Amino acid sequence: MIFEILTKGHKNISSKHKSTFEITCDENITPKGDCIIGVAMNKTLNDLSDEFKDKIARDGAKIKVILSTSNGYDEIIGEGHPNLTLNHPTDLVCRKSSYTCSRTLMINSNKAAIDLNQNLIEDLKNNREMLVKIQII
Repeated sequence: MIFEILTKGHKNISSKHKSTFEITCDENITPKGDCIIGVAMNKTLNDLSDEFKDKIARDGAKIKVILSTSNGYDEIIGEGHPNLTLNHPTDLVCRKSSYTCSRTLMINSNKAAIDLNQNLIEDLKNNREMLVKIQII
């Protein structure tokens, strides 16, 4: 089971956050949003099927997020949790910590914004499109 999202970069992407990365429906971001790596995403957590949400919200669920642009690629592994509601209308966040909220897709992630492939980030700084694939592994 794979869920795909299309998003794009923005000139203010810095990818400096040390504990999270975020993708948002917002069209514009300020330089303060150092965790945001994608804007104008075409789907949200609300678009996940109930079956997909149920699989993510299990103890021990393993999740892989694949990010790809024309010149960059990265894979991030994290965990699901029963406290994940997966119903935020505009944002999707992957966290190195175990904090959960409606924006959280996965916790205990092995990467944050600062850890992502630099070719990927350069593409995003230049407003290129990014494909985000979410899968249960």
